Amino acid sequence: MKKTLGALVTAAICIGGLTSLQLPRLRSHLTDAELDPQVLQAEEALQRDRLRLWKTMPVFGFDNLIANAAFLNFLQYFGYSEARQVTGYTVLPEFFEVIVQRDPYFRLSYQFLSSSVTLFAGQPATTVSLLEQGLSHMTPTFPENSFWLWQYKAVDELLFLGDIEAAIQSQENTAVWASQSPDPDASRYAVSAQNTAAFLRENPDSREVRVNSWMMVWSNAIHEDVRQYAQSQIEALGYRVTREGNTLQIEDATPGTINSLDADSE
Repeated sequence: MKKTLGALVTAAICIGGLTSLQLPRLRSHLTDAELDPQVLQAEEALQRDRLRLWKTMPVFGFDNLIANAAFLNFLQYFGYSEARQVTGYTVLPEFFEVIVQRDPYFRLSYQFLSSSVTLFAGQPATTVSLLEQGLSHMTPTFPENSFWLWQYKAVDELLFLGDIEAAIQSQENTAVWASQSPDPDASRYAVSAQNTAAFLRENPDSREVRVNSWMMVWSNAIHEDVRQYAQSQIEALGYRVTREGNTLQIEDATPGTINSLDADSE
């Protein structure tokens, strides 16, 4: 009993320390008028050291709290765009690594971190590797809607790594997992993923599949730059884009076509 109580107290101190590390940094972001490159680089190094500590420090079973703290820090880090223009986004993969290591079932985090690490840190191979690590802990039924990770993986493999066979396999796995999901809407995603896999086998250079993938990137984006980049890629594929708030409507601008698609951000 004493050992258990001691572990809980130590864990509480650790978590309290995590919170205290976050709040002063948030305040400084809101009040600093100057963006001193030396200060920002020092903060970048401190953030990296903190994340490396979170990977190895004992937390007595409170791994999910570390993952939550890492995700909150990621949102804060990513949202401080003025600083990132100076330092870049070099620490993004380490946020992802901490979360996957500490709480691989934290499904929501994959939605944001996968596109961020790929587009801003420029490391799609790292994204795919971390998605694979997370998937190795999951099942088709847990956590809820885990099949989406296969879909995120397929997007990176298709758009950024150019690995068509891997993208097809990921789409097929999406279909298998979605077909076993208790989510009542999952069955239609299973059919869609299976159709996409079959279509890619016959048409590996398909514009339509790539456009749908870029629409997913747009829908999952938490940063306007990502949305603008995804929109530019859709337009480059020959589609006319109309945007109204959080809805994107696209229409094939190729002469003689009338196809249109819609995407909504989550």
